[in-house]
Amino acid sequence: MLQESQDFRVEAGELHDFVKGLPAEDWEKPTGFKRWTPWDVIAHLHFFDLVSLASVEGEEAFATTRDAYVAQAAQGMSNAEIARKHFGAIAPAELMERWRATCHELTDQLGASDPKRRLPWFGPDMGVRMFTTARYMETWAHGQAIYDLRRAPRPLSDRIRNIAVIGVKTFGWTYVNRKLPVPPNPPHVRLMAPSGAVWEWNEPDDANCVRGNAMDFCQTVTQVRNVADTALEVVGDTATHWMSIAQCFAGPPEEPPAPGTRGGA
Repeated sequence: MLQESQDFRVEAGELHDFVKGLPAEDWEKPTGFKRWTPWDVIAHLHFFDLVSLASVEGEEAFATTRDAYVAQAAQGMSNAEIARKHFGAIAPAELMERWRATCHELTDQLGASDPKRRLPWFGPDMGVRMFTTARYMETWAHGQAIYDLRRAPRPLSDRIRNIAVIGVKTFGWTYVNRKLPVPPNPPHVRLMAPSGAVWEWNEPDDANCVRGNAMDFCQTVTQVRNVADTALEVVGDTATHWMSIAQCFAGPPEEPPAPGTRGGA
């Protein structure tokens, strides 16, 4: 099984165990992410795990699922509204178990896939490894809103290297997605992992760099925190601008949360 698939499964399992302990009244409390409730978060993850299974099944199955989703979005429905339309009658406990079962099926299928296989998606297709890492990233990022709601500390693991890698690789994408010229020299990134290991990318450059805690970096590139609310050391115009707009996920340009508006324990 691919390591990325194992990481995805463990991460989803940790989130499942945390959400399973939510008080009943918290399921409909708005979080700091677009006022989504924990129910909205889990329904969204479940919906796109099902879409992902269609992608693994093949181009024809995915095209049907994709077209149905695009049609709903074209009608002005948000992702939360689409998930409500599909699963709105399902109680939290049942929704959680459906999500978990689907996630297990997805991680099994991704883990057993040929790493060289390409999977269709809404933009360019993706290799199995990157596809799996993207699902891991989305699960981790959306889960943060629920931890924040409960003001609960989050378990730390070197699995977040998956997100750090996407964060670094999408430096250029962040600019292309905003129709901005891509700076020629990506910043040097040096991060301290939860284990104490040091992770580095790009050429060393003390005048153009991002340094600090890997958790802070991952929260910034997934836009669950404003960089101003982290302890990252950001040096140079390119690094500073990148961290102010960094976006490691697909879709139209999104703005990071305003300083001080997202936080937990």
